[in-house]
Amino acid sequence: MSYKRFDTEDVVVSAESITSPVWSGDQVTLNNFFTSSTQVGGTSADYYYNLYQTGSELDGARIQFAIAYADKDGKGTLDYNTNVSGKSPSSTVYGQYRNLIQGDEDAQFTFGDVTSDYFYVISIDRARYKEKLLPGTLELKLAKSGSTKYLELIDDSKYSTTTRFTDAGRVYELISGSINDGKNDSQNVNGYSNASGSYGKLLPDVGVILLNGSALDAPSGSGGIEINTNRNANTVGFNTRRFYNAIDSGSHFRIQAEETISSNFVFVRARNSEFNYSTNPSLTSGSGEIRHNVMIDTPQSFITTVGLYNDNNDLLAVAKLSKPLIKDFTKEALIRIKLDY
Repeated sequence: MSYKRFDTEDVVVSAESITSPVWSGDQVTLNNFFTSSTQVGGTSADYYYNLYQTGSELDGARIQFAIAYADKDGKGTLDYNTNVSGKSPSSTVYGQYRNLIQGDEDAQFTFGDVTSDYFYVISIDRARYKEKLLPGTLELKLAKSGSTKYLELIDDSKYSTTTRFTDAGRVYELISGSINDGKNDSQNVNGYSNASGSYGKLLPDVGVILLNGSALDAPSGSGGIEINTNRNANTVGFNTRRFYNAIDSGSHFRIQAEETISSNFVFVRARNSEFNYSTNPSLTSGSGEIRHNVMIDTPQSFITTVGLYNDNNDLLAVAKLSKPLIKDFTKEALIRIKLDY
């Protein structure tokens, strides 16, 4: 075994962005959405629905994302206690995302320039992406159940000149449009505003999408889909079911994930005068003489493995060559080792 200390220029650090599909089966677009009758029929349905890419009872069924309804005043769901109004599952969901995104229990949500007291949530299952969602790839179709008119939403990352941040990382507004609709930039940007503000927010760093309830409630002629959110106090409003129906009727949810892969490239250089003699103990006699004369004048060795050690001589990593690499005084070798983390 032979050793050589690396020089500064022998180690290079690199980072590259890798994109990948979010949905199970490496699907970029999800067109079918299924709930679990067990989950929907249970107490957790007061807070959220889990959505699957296939029947939840089938092999291979995986949770793709969850949906929920959030209301500042606790409307649209039953109060926990009849003596305390406004404290209900919808207010709990509202507070949860207010703390996550705003970081302030007194802050309000604004969509565009309009403040809204209620919204719908899509939370991508954490197992579906490794690091973050990829802005610019979102395409979500929503429709009122039984309607042929669709609302197609994308994020404004392609049109925003500045990146906005919250306690949950980057945030982009949702606008009407299509990634592949052939519209020019000004046409897509014109779809940004309506009387109820923007359509929502994309928070790619935490895998969350917020949908402005007021914008979805608007008539189709005003850019909405008339989802008809029930905001009656202390009542079962079935708002999560309404939102599920809008997603299911749209039958189109496209988004991709993004991951930054950091790599160390280590260049192992074997110059013509180095590593030509085998370190196999059988090559030498007990007195230290080389057993075979051919190895004195024309030595050869075969490089099969490269080990990376620290200054304490601890083995940190091993790189195996695909086949032995012959080495003698007439040859030099440059072996590039890539370490991903």
